[in-house]
Parts: sequence; C-alpha cells; structure tokens
Amino acid sequence: MKLITSESVTIGHPDKMCDLISDSILDAYLKGDPDSRVACEVMATSKKIIVSGEVTSKTKVDVTDIVRKTVTSIGYDNDEVGYNGNNIEIEVLLNTQSPDISRGVNKEILGAGDQGLMFGYATNETDTFMPITLYYANKLAERLEFVRKERIIPYLLPDGKTQVTFMFSDDNNPMCIDTIVISSQHKEIDIEILRNDIKKYVIDYVIPKEYLNSDTKIYINPTGRFVIGGPVGDTGLTGRKIIVDTYGGIIPHGGGAFSGKDYTKVDRTAAYYARYVCKNIVASGLCNKLMIQVSYAIGVSKPLAIYVDIFEDNLELKRKVEDVINKFFDFSPQNMVDELDLKNLDYKKTTCYSHFGKNDLSYEKLDKVSKIKEYLNN
Repeated sequence: MKLITSESVTIGHPDKMCDLISDSILDAYLKGDPDSRVACEVMATSKKIIVSGEVTSKTKVDVTDIVRKTVTSIGYDNDEVGYNGNNIEIEVLLNTQSPDISRGVNKEILGAGDQGLMFGYATNETDTFMPITLYYANKLAERLEFVRKERIIPYLLPDGKTQVTFMFSDDNNPMCIDTIVISSQHKEIDIEILRNDIKKYVIDYVIPKEYLNSDTKIYINPTGRFVIGGPVGDTGLTGRKIIVDTYGGIIPHGGGAFSGKDYTKVDRTAAYYARYVCKNIVASGLCNKLMIQVSYAIGVSKPLAIYVDIFEDNLELKRKVEDVINKFFDFSPQNMVDELDLKNLDYKKTTCYSHFGKNDLSYEKLDKVSKIKEYLNN
C-alpha cells in the first residue's frame, strides 16, 4: 500500500487571485484583438498590486479597472475582510513583446513561442479522468468557496486551502482517504464552531462515505486561527500554483505556468493539447492511465520529441498508443490553436480548481473517442 497526496486552493488564495487577474487581463485583450500577444504577471501585497509583463495588441484595455473588478468579485471588497479591491493601489508596468520572440511566432506557419517541455495526463480513476486525490481536493476547495459566497457558513473569508491523502493498494487502486486537511480564513469565531461547520457543510457534503473510515484523519484549521489571509497574510504571485493547476503532483510538471499567457505560448497550449490527447485515448479504453511529455524549440512548428508512458510493462500496448497519437493528433502550434479554438477560449474559466477536468473547456472534449475505437477495432 502507498499514500498519495494532492492539494488545492480557493479563489481567494493570494497566488490564485493573481492567476485570475492575469487571465482576466488576457481575456480582455483577446476579446478586442484575437491576435494579441500577452504575457501578464501579477504580484499582490498587503497594500499594492503590480501588473507587469509584455503585451502587443491593437486593442486598448483598462487594466486597472479589470484588477479592481476581479479582486472585489472574489470577496475582497471591503476593509472589514482585510483587503479591499476598491481602494488598493495598482501599478501597471506592461511593455511590448520582444521582437526577438515575435520573430518565432509571427510567421505564416506558427512556431512555438518558447522552448520547453510540457506534460499531459489522464486516468480512469474518476469520471473527469483526473487523479482521485486532486479531484477531491478541488471539490473540497470549490465547496469551501460555495458555502462562503452563499453564506451557508457566513463567517468564512476568501482565502483557503485543502489537501487530500488517499491510500492506494499495491496494484494502484484507490482504497480510502487517509487524511483530509482544510484551512479556511475566517472572521472571529469559536474554532470548534468553525470545525463542526466545515465538517458538516463541506467534508460530509463532498466526500463519499465509502472513502472514510475510523482511521481517517481530519484536520480543520489545525493552527486554530486563520483571520489574517489573502495578500495581507502572504504575497501573491502569478504562476506559483502550477501543481494545483495541473495534476496534483501525480506526474511531473515541465516548469512553465499557464495563467496570463496567450495561445502562442506552448507552456499553456501544448499542456492543454497533451491533456486532450491523453483524455481521449484513456476514454477510448485503450489504456487506464496515460502521460505524454512533449518538447519544443522556439520558432519551430513541430515538437522536438514526444514521450509516452502508460504506467504498465506492456510494449505492444505502448506501441498502439503511440500509433493512435501519430494517426489522430497533431502537436504543431497552429493545429493546436485551431483544433482547440484557443483564440476564443474563456481563459478565466481555466484558472481555478485546476485547468483540467472541466467538461465545458475545448481541450476537455471527447470528440476523438469514437474514431479511436473504430480504428482499433479494424
């Protein structure tokens, strides 16, 4: 047996707030000019938000207004919660994209916007084809946000984190939950009331009873107090929650963050496409789990290499998977953008509770499953 852990954060976590601001700015530029080039980074402190990066676009965007609306929509909208987007100081330091970079992407055939390696993954552990540890960590974080906004637990504040540890059998099947950790920012309240409410309205609502037993450990606000949170308690930065954003540490991460980057950045686009490939292949029943690593060179329109891992010692099956990838999928940047319609993606929808496992996003579609099954049956 073994233990595997994944974590998630709420929309009010300072790093995730910065991610959401970055993606909101990206959406605004792409809405006005689908050919915009955007790489937007945000830092949030207790007294200030700084927006920096590179943007080349034909449209004008009121960045300061987007920042304020995003921060207040999260719930940081009055002085009583410790952080107020209506009066926070905002500094915008956006430059144009380097011409040395634009040479690689502004071509008749779109080249990769940078070098790097990206990963995709899918597993049949859950109906979303996401790892079960991250699936439930995200569900807990989403529920924590819901009970706060709907005032089911009225004294909760926007910042929060969750963590789930599953026990797996020797043949890698999830058995039960070993540990749940939830920390939620709150107003002044008796800690036992908070713990009882989160247990009742969050954990009991989200976690199926069959995954809990007498040995399951539950820690709710284990320090006993979490009143100071958000950017007041910890500086936030875009791109600092890359494991939450992907697969919860189940597979490697290439290193590049997603939020604030337009579709020419393969850090984001190739990771989305690799997920699309893995999900369709696993959903076809060809294998139970699949990881793909893909690498690029800046300005080059084809990937340098694609590596496949099916997590079992079956060379014939691996070759079948590789054959399906070569026949049905094209990792060139232009195709990935077109096939997934990434010029028109609502990037704000991707930001929170992982970029994957949400069926209303274009790269989560299962449009190749029937074609793969037909090909394998012939």
